[in-house]
Amino acid sequence: MRRFCLVIAIQIAFAAGCVRTDQGVQVGSRQLGEKKELLIFVGAGIRPPVAELAEVFASENEVEVVPDYAGSELLMSKIKLAEIGDIYMPGDKHYVDQAAEAGMILLQRSVCYFVPTILVQKGNPKGITGLADLVKPGIRLGLGDEKACAIGRKCKMIFSKNNIPWVHVEKNLKYQSMTVNELGIQIQAQSLDAVIVWDAVARYYAEHGDVVPIPKEKNVISTVDAGVLEFTRNRNLAEEFVELACSDRGREIFKRHGYRVDPPE
Repeated sequence: MRRFCLVIAIQIAFAAGCVRTDQGVQVGSRQLGEKKELLIFVGAGIRPPVAELAEVFASENEVEVVPDYAGSELLMSKIKLAEIGDIYMPGDKHYVDQAAEAGMILLQRSVCYFVPTILVQKGNPKGITGLADLVKPGIRLGLGDEKACAIGRKCKMIFSKNNIPWVHVEKNLKYQSMTVNELGIQIQAQSLDAVIVWDAVARYYAEHGDVVPIPKEKNVISTVDAGVLEFTRNRNLAEEFVELACSDRGREIFKRHGYRVDPPE
């Protein structure tokens, strides 16, 4: 356990890219004394629109926005261990709800929606048409690790909803990722026959893979929430960032990157 905590602490210092001190916030080798800073923990699958939001917000508010992109569950562990950060925006509201139940959330707003979808090799050479085909012999399947990222947790729920035993899934499970983005890379590298990713993420791999939709009645949709953390040292700025994400300007940024800002019909 001591070794595990040490590893997480190191990840916070280097993966998150910042360490708070009594004198201010140190980012890499730089010291932010007077300029305010926002540390936002963001699910890797939301990176493209949030990166643009961070750039816009930083330029308009003279604030340093420091994002940490990783799997939702891993981010939760960092937040709990270090008790730092201003905003938590994981890949599913489940994690923000958990943080709220633990008294760590001051404000919570829905930002966008993810629809899990099957991504297969270009041309769909294995003829995959739905979830049942993912457990057929000879399919090299990749899923997110439920202990690391939101898409992994959703996949477990989807297979359970469709009465597909997990033991059958495991027979074809050749790869489990720490983030949803890694799954698309596996399709790009032609290392796997099929993965389940967010619909917005699948768009980034359209050149290398084809989408096989999961019918709504068989799917489990994800609502993405942003939460202002109780550890924030810049509550007003943190709340303003969340409001920007939910505003018409923010919605346009999400839509431009292919993310859904309205609940799927």
